[in-house]
Amino acid sequence: MPERSRSDRAGLDAVLDAAVVGTLATVVDGQPWAVPMLYARIGDRILLHGSTGAGALRHVAAGAPATLCVSILDGIVLADNLFDSSANYRSAVVRGHLTTVDRTEADGALTALSDAVIPGRSAEVRPSTRKELAATLTIALPIDDGQWTVKVRDGPPSEGDANPRVWAGVVPIGAVAGTPERAPWVDADVPEPPSVGRLRHP
Repeated sequence: MPERSRSDRAGLDAVLDAAVVGTLATVVDGQPWAVPMLYARIGDRILLHGSTGAGALRHVAAGAPATLCVSILDGIVLADNLFDSSANYRSAVVRGHLTTVDRTEADGALTALSDAVIPGRSAEVRPSTRKELAATLTIALPIDDGQWTVKVRDGPPSEGDANPRVWAGVVPIGAVAGTPERAPWVDADVPEPPSVGRLRHP
């Protein structure tokens, strides 16, 4: 349905910035490969990270074409028939070739990625060690013109031959942060840091 497509870059950024998990997909040795990953859009590129021992990540970091798919379910749309029932959603697909983030930039890139997922957390914890950075592969997917698509459905069910005697409408769906669960080794008098509060009340 072409009317659900969005062609403006701001629309793409809005979808990418509203989620933190996407599915990275490529082909490895002739077989399809896909894995959900945490990500963050920082300017004109999408940052991801994983273990340097992950062969598929090294494969895409070496230049294999890949896609990152992001989808957000906003509601279930109930019509008076199954054919017209649907879902309200936002989705984006970004295609391209990933590159490895240079070691000199990796620490800053990982900090930016972490703070995009958990705002302010980097200021509350110790810096990454050299060993941790060496074990982490940081990769970037550039956002290039013509290499992405965005689709959005937002609205009630289509009327069609609407039957006023059958309930129809939208059931909104959203992610809600629950009550934080303190790790068992953390002292009881340690207060929740601001980053936890931001996750609970963004």
